[in-house]
Amino acid sequence: MEPLSHRGLPRLSWIDTLYSNFNYGADEYDAEGNEEPKALPEGSETMPYIDESPTMSPQLSARGQESGDGVSPTPTDGLGTGGEREAGKGLEMRKLVLSGFLASEEIYINQLEALLLPMKPLKATATTSQPVLTLQQIETIFYKIQDIYEIHKEFYDSLCPKVQQWDSNVTMGHLFQKLASQLGVYKAFVDNYKIALETAEKCSQSNYQFQKISEELKVKGPKDSKESHTSVTMEALLYKPIDRVTRSTLVLHDLLKHTPADHPDYPLLQDALRISQNFLSSINEDIDPRRTAVTTPKGETRQLVKDGFLVELSEGSRKLRHVFLFTDVLLCAKLKKTAVGKQQQYDCKWYVPLADLVFPSPEESEHCPQVHVIPDHELEDMKMKISAIKSEVQKEKANKGQSRAIERLKKKMFENEFWLLLNSPAIPFRIHNRNGKSYLFLLSSDYERSEWREAIQKLQKKDLQAFVLSSVELQVLTGSCFKLRTVHNIPVTSNKDDDESPGLYGFLHVIVHSAKGFKQSANLYCTLEVDSFGYFVSKAKTRVFRDTTEPQWNEEFEIELEGSQSLRILCYEKCYDKTKLNKDNNEIVDKIMGKGQIQLDPQAVQTKNWHMDVIEMNGIKVEFSMKFTSRDMSLKRTPSKKQTGVFGVKISVVTKRERSKVPYIVRQCIEEVEKRGIEEVGIYRISGVATDIQALKAVFDANNKDILVMLSDMDINAIAGTLKLYFRELPEPLLTDRLYPAFMEGIALSDPAAKENCMMHLLRSLPDPNLITFLFLLEHLKRVAEKEPINKMSLHNLATVFGPTLLRPSEGESKAHLTLASDIWSHDVMAQVQVLLYYLQHPPISFTELKRNTLYFSTDV
Repeated sequence: MEPLSHRGLPRLSWIDTLYSNFNYGADEYDAEGNEEPKALPEGSETMPYIDESPTMSPQLSARGQESGDGVSPTPTDGLGTGGEREAGKGLEMRKLVLSGFLASEEIYINQLEALLLPMKPLKATATTSQPVLTLQQIETIFYKIQDIYEIHKEFYDSLCPKVQQWDSNVTMGHLFQKLASQLGVYKAFVDNYKIALETAEKCSQSNYQFQKISEELKVKGPKDSKESHTSVTMEALLYKPIDRVTRSTLVLHDLLKHTPADHPDYPLLQDALRISQNFLSSINEDIDPRRTAVTTPKGETRQLVKDGFLVELSEGSRKLRHVFLFTDVLLCAKLKKTAVGKQQQYDCKWYVPLADLVFPSPEESEHCPQVHVIPDHELEDMKMKISAIKSEVQKEKANKGQSRAIERLKKKMFENEFWLLLNSPAIPFRIHNRNGKSYLFLLSSDYERSEWREAIQKLQKKDLQAFVLSSVELQVLTGSCFKLRTVHNIPVTSNKDDDESPGLYGFLHVIVHSAKGFKQSANLYCTLEVDSFGYFVSKAKTRVFRDTTEPQWNEEFEIELEGSQSLRILCYEKCYDKTKLNKDNNEIVDKIMGKGQIQLDPQAVQTKNWHMDVIEMNGIKVEFSMKFTSRDMSLKRTPSKKQTGVFGVKISVVTKRERSKVPYIVRQCIEEVEKRGIEEVGIYRISGVATDIQALKAVFDANNKDILVMLSDMDINAIAGTLKLYFRELPEPLLTDRLYPAFMEGIALSDPAAKENCMMHLLRSLPDPNLITFLFLLEHLKRVAEKEPINKMSLHNLATVFGPTLLRPSEGESKAHLTLASDIWSHDVMAQVQVLLYYLQHPPISFTELKRNTLYFSTDV
């Protein structure tokens, strides 16, 4: 293969060389070039203003020239004025674009050549008695590489002399059009790409010879480069063709920007761009998500591996950051504020080379800033506000309201969702630079924290060198972030398109059966996470199955869904070593053994039958079953056909039968919670195991003599869950269907005296068994809230849990209200919570005093 040469190409200055190294490293570029020009370093050669777009695309600045800041690439004396000068600038710009592209094309051809180099000897050994690879494996790994090499070699050889003899008569659009027409070869390569990677990885694991070959392929340096060769892995080289299509598309953008519409190349370049863009959009979902960001001056590629929005605790306040993990550096950035129509850019807050990055242990984290946790009731308040605004938006749309009013509501919703996103995360994720500085992120999900940690640790297994980025390198790397990012929008529901799935609203029943695949015995448990309001939260946790390789949990959970689209299962090994426990309540020190995620497909889960599934994670298989009950179905109260039990039986029937004022089940559950569960974190909020709750339901229904023994042995969350289930399964809610509209109107009154009069009158209007039971429950919930510093359950939290259970519209009314799935947090639900909160915040209410007092207004509201 004949060596490539740049002989005869225009001589590039220091900034041109930089441009040829970095150019087209992103998957798009700033076609507008709306940045302010930068002053050139002293002593540099005169060059056009280079715009600050991620690709460092050179661009002449008309503004800069007017103000005296910009300079021309060549003397302009002979160019004339007006259109002639513009044509001259366009001609010079096209030459610069093509020069930079040819330089990168030479590197690309050398990379393909390096990839092909081992193919011939591998094929030769394939037919011997000791083959390194089979012919099939060789064909799979190197599929279409030879064809791609030949296409680009021909393209380079045709374009190079045209750039060497550059003038206004040179045309090259037909070359780019031909290159675009051969993208079918790339389609075949992309379709095979994942199989090629997997085959190469398997062959590396099973064959030491091939592993050595694939870890260090020698890529020839450019002709003028000081380095004759660089070492690159086969995995990195196999990615180059995918990256190259994107880069070629960027060149077409740049060329079109500087080619007059009446130039013969213009329609050809347009056609080539159209073909390339259509091709890119067709393969975007199939390719590996890692993308080449920039090429360092040494010719090494730096790839974007992962990015996302994280909350950083900086100088005592929460800041939303966009974090970018590259192959050798973690970069934390924020979007700059830009004027309307200007290209958005990131501002780098800090970066840590992965060679210097360490995760501090919990003991080492004690000196880090402590996390200020926002009270749950404030978060719940905000969720309700967001849902109320959602309902208003839907009503406006249904009534074909003014777009300005809808936009105003959407803006308010975004502000509230942004506040929630910023203030809800509480799990610390600490990053330390071994040179001294530490950083603290807050996440809402341990799954997410584990993903970031694992991605970083995987990259750290490679031979990484510590480094310091120069200001230019940092500028280019940060500039590339906007175009390279894979997460484009802040994860709030107001950023969703109208036709996107709103998610599921209702109850997901999940049975975690068992797990297999553990290599040694351990103390194992699982947690379940679902997404809600744009972020994931932990909803349930199995018991710890001790000292086993095959835990059999068989535990059922009922999880409330609020616009959820995914279910995550995490499997942990329980840590009992007290020296590893952190003072910070939110620190999770248990080891994640595996994690997995599934999409909640509305079609698949919305059936009455259980759907069994398996999640595979790190060689571990977790078996589980699930079924979904929509919100409107869960509102249906089905009276018990047999009047002997307590569940689904009218409260007046139960109290009369028992000759009691408060049902026995209510008294016993409350007594047990106050005895040993009043300090339990999240009591009444955290789900109990559904199988335990069903077992308790059965013994209470049967009036079994072993109830007290069973209660004393049962998990306290199951007992709390049984009490909630009893109230939920009453034939009508405790505060009755009849009085529901009056409670809704009473809580909406503005005058405190009128509200007091009305709310007390409504209590007096309840049947005696309902009223006495309600007051009994009320005092219990107040006692639970007194322990809020320990159990984290405020009056507001308890009102949120019990309000919609004790006070619900009748089935007929609920059908009228539930026009939308998102009405889970509708105005009615907010009001139901507010009713219970009103009574919880009220001074103690005595049944006798309430009945005796006739001062209250005594006509129906």
